Amino acid sequence: SGVLTLSMPPHGTWVLNKQTPNRQIWWSSPISGPRRYEYDAEEELWLYTRYVDARDAARDDGTDLNEDEYGDGRTLGRALASEIKMLYGLDLDLDM
Repeated sequence: SGVLTLSMPPHGTWVLNKQTPNRQIWWSSPISGPRRYEYDAEEELWLYTRYVDARDAARDDGTDLNEDEYGDGRTLGRALASEIKMLYGLDLDLDM
């Protein structure tokens, strides 16, 4: 059905929900809250939509983008890996 639910007691439940019409994945996390990611064919990664909007605006304006502002949430894989590391101390390589 396009929904992946990760229940990790006692920390909560993460939900990844495929939004086919928007070509997005919606993420819900008890740590970072809701986010939307869209696939970037150039980078071959699922990128946080707010990062994409800011990156595109910076390109249009000729200004610099503060990449640090998005931290580990810039890509879907890094967001998930970061939260699992924070909770369980596990290092995962999730390039997606």
